[in-house]
Amino acid sequence: MTSYMQKKETVERKWYVIDAEGKALGRVASLAATYLRGKHKPTYTPHIDCGDNIIIINASKVDLKGNKLDKKMYYNHSMYTGGLRERSARTMREQYPEEMIEIAVSGMLPHNRLGREMFTKLHVYAGAEHKHQAQKPEVLEVK
Repeated sequence: MTSYMQKKETVERKWYVIDAEGKALGRVASLAATYLRGKHKPTYTPHIDCGDNIIIINASKVDLKGNKLDKKMYYNHSMYTGGLRERSARTMREQYPEEMIEIAVSGMLPHNRLGREMFTKLHVYAGAEHKHQAQKPEVLEVK
């Protein structure tokens, strides 16, 4: 008996929307990463991008448990001398909520060409409105 290997041309993509309001950041990110990779499908093939498109709304209302708002730090370096920038999770949630979720999801995807291709199917919005109504996205519930 041979294993089923999906072809790039036969992938069927759906659209899903996740409401992050009041939900934990890690749970939202892990659900999004699972659907972006396509691991929820019985036709999952590791070396093919067989995932779906994900829309995350209300990114500015995502929840962080414990003291993470003040203690969790996000670091970025410009590669110039003295170019280290550090921001707390509170600053990220208030000023850059889309980037905060994108960092969490990208850390859960493969770190290669395939992961970068999967990441392009993620769409994050700070508010409740998004511009993908024409795709008729289905709602995903975060547990």
